[in-house]
Amino acid sequence: MRSDSSRRAQLGWALYDWANSAFATTVVAGFFPIFFKTYWSADYAPETSTLQLGVGSALASLLVLFLAPSLGAIADRSRRKKPGLAVATGVAVVATAALFGVGQGQWLLALTLFVLASIGFFLAIVFYDSLLVDVCGQDEYDRVSALGYGLGYLGGGVLLALNVAMTLSPETFGLADRAAAVRWSFLSVALWWALFSLPVFLFVSERRDADTPAAMTAVREGLAELRHTARRILGEREVLLFLLAYWLYIDGVHTIIRMAVDFGLNLGFGQNSLITALLLVQFIGFPAAIAFGWLAQKWDTKKAIYLGLAVYAGITAWGYFLAYEWQFYVMAAVIGLVQGGVQSLSRSYFARLIPEGKSGEYFGIYNMMGKFAAVIGPLLVGVTAAATGSARLSILSILVLFVAGGFLLTRVDARAAPNS
Repeated sequence: MRSDSSRRAQLGWALYDWANSAFATTVVAGFFPIFFKTYWSADYAPETSTLQLGVGSALASLLVLFLAPSLGAIADRSRRKKPGLAVATGVAVVATAALFGVGQGQWLLALTLFVLASIGFFLAIVFYDSLLVDVCGQDEYDRVSALGYGLGYLGGGVLLALNVAMTLSPETFGLADRAAAVRWSFLSVALWWALFSLPVFLFVSERRDADTPAAMTAVREGLAELRHTARRILGEREVLLFLLAYWLYIDGVHTIIRMAVDFGLNLGFGQNSLITALLLVQFIGFPAAIAFGWLAQKWDTKKAIYLGLAVYAGITAWGYFLAYEWQFYVMAAVIGLVQGGVQSLSRSYFARLIPEGKSGEYFGIYNMMGKFAAVIGPLLVGVTAAATGSARLSILSILVLFVAGGFLLTRVDARAAPNS
């Protein structure tokens, strides 16, 4: 029987997914790319603004790649994952809120704030993921991780729906025009994120040891431990195999999501159709992610991941035949059914593989692998398209990632992991 404090801690932890998903949906996937091109960088050619946004996104990813494992290791050694989460969240929230005040044509300022918010967002996930081991035992990893992803899909979808309504009918909300509605949407994300982050800080207790070192000592010891961890992982067969498998199949997941949107644009679907599809993914993703957590507990975590990967393989084949708008919506609905499940169960399965007391640094490396995602996929798509001259055939190349990732996953045995 779980105590009331344990339930509060798990719900408080999961609500952070509800909080930060607003940034992923409204800002990253929804409004920032379009608003950047049409408002902040409107004086430049489309290819120039694409380059500006691409460089900014790449810079954020590069910094996260270097920072995530180091900060995770330091947080482990200092037993200060919650303070790390607070700082990263604070930076992201302030930078997101500041987008409200960026004037037309100020592309460099807008991009700088977006990069800062993105860095804060991704680093916060490192600390947040690593707290999973502090709120529940191994037998509840699947359920609690799935609850987080489920609430994330729902929370991100709820605020996105409100923001879309604001942009479609700004006068209803007392706003001058669509540009004002988008700027207020950015501010609403910051407020939403800050408000719903409070439960994780109020209700989650981080485990501390009596020998917790001072801050600077923790930095030195954490970085030294990270070097040892990197070498250790090379000798930890199950952890290494899982990270390689995850890198491949999550690359496929991210690539197929991007290709679905790209195909929608190529087929002439309007922005409203794309936003509707995004909302469909969010609201279907809420119950589906929680259902996957239940399925993993009743069935098996790895088998549930296999199911999700098999569905994604089917989505890839479906993309080859995509021609009509109703098919595009079917694709979005099916993605919603499995996207959160694959993500949440990958997180909970990895938590079973890592040594006790090393969640921060191991999840730092886990999230680093996630940031490498969507590197191989686009390359496969581009090379196949160039070689065959067929955009539809190029989609099928992504199947390689699901097959290879799924095969490597079959070689992972959680019972042989370091913490078993």
